[in-house]
Amino acid sequence: MRPEKRYYVYIMTNPSGTLYTGITNNLRRRVDEHKRKAVPGFTARYNITRLVWFEVFEDVRNAIDWEKKIKSWTRAKRVALIESKNPKWNDLTREWDQPETFRFTPQVG
Repeated sequence: MRPEKRYYVYIMTNPSGTLYTGITNNLRRRVDEHKRKAVPGFTARYNITRLVWFEVFEDVRNAIDWEKKIKSWTRAKRVALIESKNPKWNDLTREWDQPETFRFTPQVG
């Protein structure tokens, strides 16, 4: 039996509010890469370091479809998505090691 795979669609931002939407199968690793600027590109160039939204998927095709859909949205619609779960745009990584206070519960797609 294969171990269960999880896929994450996520949105990160910087102090100026620039948004980046991505997909990964290891959210902690990928966010850490963004924060350390380990991969050259958009997130390194624009200092995208704050995770503000994510959703978990068990099927990679659903995750890819959702990422593409979000990327096609207007900024206002992406902001509404973030604020529906994280109205203060807190960096969700700050709560990862504090399960008692972790209140953000993404839906599994």
